[in-house]
Amino acid sequence: MAEIRHYPGFRHLSTTATTYVELVRDGTRVKAGVGAAFWFRPLDAMLSEVPVNDRELPMLLRCRTVDLQDVSAQGTITFRIADPASAAARIDFGIDSRKGLWRATPLQQLEAVIVESAQQCALRYLAGVRLAEAVIGAEGVREAVTEGLSSDPRLGDVGVAVVGVRVLAVRAEPEVERAMQTPARELIQQEADRATFERRAVAVEREAAIGENELANQIELARREEQLVGQRGTNARREAEDMAAAERITAEAEADRLRAIGAAKAEAEAAALGAYRDLPQELLLGLALRELAANLPKVDSLVLTPDLLAPVLARLGASS
Repeated sequence: MAEIRHYPGFRHLSTTATTYVELVRDGTRVKAGVGAAFWFRPLDAMLSEVPVNDRELPMLLRCRTVDLQDVSAQGTITFRIADPASAAARIDFGIDSRKGLWRATPLQQLEAVIVESAQQCALRYLAGVRLAEAVIGAEGVREAVTEGLSSDPRLGDVGVAVVGVRVLAVRAEPEVERAMQTPARELIQQEADRATFERRAVAVEREAAIGENELANQIELARREEQLVGQRGTNARREAEDMAAAERITAEAEADRLRAIGAAKAEAEAAALGAYRDLPQELLLGLALRELAANLPKVDSLVLTPDLLAPVLARLGASS
């Protein structure tokens, strides 16, 4: 917005570097320029102010496709007034010489022209495509709108240059959009179900493999246990055989020892008997009595009766 200072009989106007101002007096452009500052007399001065910076214009375009389906395209148009003199000559950008405000709404008028032109471009493009192509063809809408605005003579006459067009989305009616999304959702659900089934199948295969491995392990353990039991039996049998052989050897040795002892005792007895063989009977009897007396228990008193002594005395007498 221009800044106007008041002085007696004169006024001074100054503006920013992104604003074009011009002073017209008696139908003739006296002063003009971007970021200009000048003195003027308010009684015969006509002032215009045109912004020349880039401006963002939101747009919402409603169109119909070739298959009679309503769609809406949402986006933004970036434009600027490249020829402010032409714009000031075609649109009322006049400002109040006292306050520096626009007398009309020139930017709203200019934006309405741009949106109408964009609407026509989008209509022409979408009228030749079907709904499915339209909702995924945001780039096509953008190109059609950009080309149409760039070649629109009305915008060229007012000095408007289109810097860029952005189309964010092309949307169908909510019910139609949900109906269009249904096949894709079903396909996604089918893919999800297939993935679930495959995951379950893989899990079942893995469980079966695990079961087979466990069974194989159990079979191997049973086989090894059978081998272990057989080896233990073999070891026990071998141990028993070894023990029996050892006991047999011990018994044979003991028998040999006993036989040797018996033979030695027999030889000793035979030798003893051979020594006693030539002795007189009385001596043998005496030795026998001595041996008997040595092996008899201790006798504290001995009673001899005639019945005991009579045979002995008789034998002694007979021998003498």
